[in-house]
Amino acid sequence: MAVDSVPGTLVHQAGAARAGVMIMLIGMLMFSLNDVMGKWLVATYSVGQVVLIRSLAAALLLAPFLWLNGAQKLFALERPGLQFARVVASTAEVVSFYFAVVYLPLADVMTYWLAAPIYVAAVSPLVLREPVGWRRWSAIAVGFVGVLIALEPSSQAFTVPALISILGSMCFAFMMISGRSLRGTPDTTLAFWQIVGAAAAGLVWAPFDWMPLKPVDTALLGLLGVVAMLAHVLVNRALKLADAATVAPLQYTLLFWAIVFGWLIFGDTPRLSMVLGAGLIVASGLFIFFREQQLKRQGRLI
Repeated sequence: MAVDSVPGTLVHQAGAARAGVMIMLIGMLMFSLNDVMGKWLVATYSVGQVVLIRSLAAALLLAPFLWLNGAQKLFALERPGLQFARVVASTAEVVSFYFAVVYLPLADVMTYWLAAPIYVAAVSPLVLREPVGWRRWSAIAVGFVGVLIALEPSSQAFTVPALISILGSMCFAFMMISGRSLRGTPDTTLAFWQIVGAAAAGLVWAPFDWMPLKPVDTALLGLLGVVAMLAHVLVNRALKLADAATVAPLQYTLLFWAIVFGWLIFGDTPRLSMVLGAGLIVASGLFIFFREQQLKRQGRLI
């Protein structure tokens, strides 16, 4: 019985990993929509105003699920210290992103954010006890090289917005790692406290730079909150189904969506370097995924 259960366990793990990958891909699409709408809106409204209205809209969408699951679960938290640190990191991440895109091109900001899987892979063996072999390390490195080729970071380096971007990407990596560590916490609870943290920051900031809202922009700000909330829930679920070093590199697909939305919305024509870099990024992500599945079938990680 014990022997027969081993293959069944491996099949279950492989199925969970595949589901985690698919959910992560959808989450990255949601984040891409969030990025595009966010950059559009912060050109008119302050970062605090955008973050506040975005958070209120997300809270309204999440409220029915919190009611169904029981509000008491919001306060019965595992590892409260880590929960608090995750809220701080998630708030810093979203504020950093919207601040950075005010001053830097979206492609430059994405360059910093797409470095997060490298931080995750480096820390996962120490924090999550998830082994990361040299093959996956190599694939992650190749993917990052692809990011550099595709995005060609501008000379606006080591400025305050660039340093804030680096800080934001590190916070994003910490969110991924902590989400994996807090796998026992319901997704809605994780999302709720992220929303509370962002709303608190927006509530403090917004009154100092409030702009009158236009009806269309109000709808976009509300939609921004819905999209962002869905993105976080999906990423949280993906990190519970698959290990962090497997799903984290899939955020490189943000580059693909940047090409698509840049062409459709902003009229940007993809450069040759963008196409070449995207090829490396997608190839590295696929290698990491299929390598992970192969190792799990063999019952080992190297």
